[in-house]
Amino acid sequence: MPRWPRALSRLAELVPYAGVFAHGMGQTIVMATLPSLGREIHLGEFAIGAIISASSLVFFVTSRIWGRISDRWGRKPVILVGLWGYAVGTLVFAALFAGGMYGFLAGSLLYGLIIGTRMMQSMLMSATAPGTAALIADTTTTATRAAGMGRLSAANNIGSILGPAIAGMLAAISLLAPLIFAALASAACALLIQHHLEHRGQPHPHGRGEGKLTLLDRRYVPYLALGLAMFTGFSVVQQTLAFRIQDTLLLDARDTARTFGFTMIISAVASLFAQTVLVQRLKIPPMILLRTGMPLLLVAFALLIPADSLPLFALSMGFMGLGMGLCGPGFTAAVSLSVSAREQGAAAGITTAVPALGFIVGPLAGTALYQINPHYPYMLTTLIMVPACVMAFRIRQHAHLE
Repeated sequence: MPRWPRALSRLAELVPYAGVFAHGMGQTIVMATLPSLGREIHLGEFAIGAIISASSLVFFVTSRIWGRISDRWGRKPVILVGLWGYAVGTLVFAALFAGGMYGFLAGSLLYGLIIGTRMMQSMLMSATAPGTAALIADTTTTATRAAGMGRLSAANNIGSILGPAIAGMLAAISLLAPLIFAALASAACALLIQHHLEHRGQPHPHGRGEGKLTLLDRRYVPYLALGLAMFTGFSVVQQTLAFRIQDTLLLDARDTARTFGFTMIISAVASLFAQTVLVQRLKIPPMILLRTGMPLLLVAFALLIPADSLPLFALSMGFMGLGMGLCGPGFTAAVSLSVSAREQGAAAGITTAVPALGFIVGPLAGTALYQINPHYPYMLTTLIMVPACVMAFRIRQHAHLE
């Protein structure tokens, strides 16, 4: 076969991952710029954190619904709903901040519109992740599930690497420019998937009744507890570290966005290394991934307590990236392997809901504690991870038998 058809074939294999790539890039762009944007329109740390928490609450509820819908509609339509919802929602989100920065909107009306827009956006964007995760579950076996989920996480992390870098460059033009870029990137990926992803109909037409999973299903509830711990800690760091960097290093809004983006790039690169080298090549079982990654997260959070310089912030984020790079695929694969093939859409909805649950609690708790003492958020995350690490070594993988 000539090289160029082979290259095109390889590129076609990457199309299913375009949606999570766009979301990973877009979300890190938002995380890198939102603290600075919030302070530009005179919002406090807790108010900024509440924007993320409110949208995460919606994401938590609706991602489970979209997972079940993907079992009936098929994966492709659900993925597209999420991408177009993200694109349009981000443009409106940017327009509202522009109105606040230029004096057209202010006060409670502006804040209410920002939260309402972000919640509506989350209602739609929450479709992409469970739809894509279910698609990967459809096309992998028990032996390759962790590697497949690792590729999915790697796509998200490639986007997460590019997101802060793009935010840092475009923030030099305007703090709004990164949001506009994120919206356009999501629309471009939606068009790519629309034209090049094969439509998969309902995978299991007789399995609708089996798709109604609950959060407390004993087959996977221990994994959800681990996932909640790690994503709550991760969300606390993501929501408060920009404030910590700005206040510790005495930076202005644009330098804060660039510096925080730099630390996020380090985290994403470390996570990508874990997923592409360790998870993909070594094919480590899910529980080993969790038992290795959870202690790394504990170290990362503990290092942030005394951190007072850019090298220490970067080192902590490197450990966090490695930990999340191992734990993310481990968590998703462990849940996926614990249920039947007919329940993969519903399971994917649950695995994407758990991070959102962490982002409901984490930003509120983190910003509230930060206002009391800048060290307290990282003391909290360290305390959360201690019992989680113990639990990771006590539970055993439950594997569904067809």
